[in-house]
This record gives sequence, C-alpha cells and structure tokens, in this order.
Amino acid sequence: MEVTGSTYVGDYVHGRIEGKGCYTLPTETKYNGTMKDGMFHGKGTLYFPNRSKYEGIWDCGISKEGKYTFPDGLEFKDKKWHYCDGYDRRFYTEICSGLKPAGISQLTNLDPPRMIPQGCYDCGDGFYNANTRVVIDYKLRFLRNADDDEHEWIIRTCRKGWDEITGFKPKQ
Repeated sequence: MEVTGSTYVGDYVHGRIEGKGCYTLPTETKYNGTMKDGMFHGKGTLYFPNRSKYEGIWDCGISKEGKYTFPDGLEFKDKKWHYCDGYDRRFYTEICSGLKPAGISQLTNLDPPRMIPQGCYDCGDGFYNANTRVVIDYKLRFLRNADDDEHEWIIRTCRKGWDEITGFKPKQ
C-alpha cells in the first residue's frame, strides 16, 4: 500500500485484506465496510472528501446496488429525479427551506456562498486558477491540473472570485 499511497486499518486473513476495515485512498476517499481478498465485498460505505457518500453492496470490488447522498443530504435517484431539472431550477436548500423574498438571490446551494479567492473560479470541487491551470480543494490542497476542455468549461460557466454579488439593496 506504500506504493499506492493508500492505508488500511482492519482485519487480515492469511496476510490478505479480508473482513471489516477502513481503506483510505490517496485522494482521502475512505471505504468503511467488509473486504474480501483485498476488494470491497459485502456492505460498505465510500466517504468522499466533499462530505458526500455512497452506501452500497459490493461483490468482488463491483458495486451491485447502492445509494449516493450529496453533501447537503440530497439523495440521488436515477428515476423520478426532480431536482434541478428543466422545469425546476431551485437549489436543494431552497426546496427544503423555501425561496428568499423577491430581489434577494441565492447564488449557490450554500447560503451565503463560499468566498472565492481573488482571480480564481469555484469549479464545484475546489478553486481554479486560470493562470496556473491548477485546481485546489476548498482546504487549498492540490487536486489536479486542468486540461483545455476543463479550462474552457470553467471560464465559461463557473463563478468568479472577482464577481460582485448583486441583489437586494435596501433604500436609505
């Protein structure tokens, strides 16, 4: 595991990872559950660094069924998915807590929105610096270098750190 940067704390059988344990990948994604012959097997949960999770039933490393939950508690449904579709563009927090009064906008699912460093973009899993083409996570740790397609998508669609939030301003 030293080669891959992963760690494992749990049961072994004949020197192989097997039984209950916690396997941590170099990306800080953690799997808590049962293992068989070094693979996810049986019930287990993947916990992702962005606080989302996938609870599933695994067979020799392959997920056979499961449920993905976003960091805000929204559960993904592959059928009858009504969140953020062409007819309803509300954020999940707006669905749960209601809309703000007219003139007061909610820009992201987080309210108030995350502060973006000057000169960067919020690309969903971290901040992107267009000059260096590097994406760092929200704890300011390196995630990846952006290729040309991702760079263009971020520039075209993501919130910028130098945007001013506009909206309701009370009369003085």
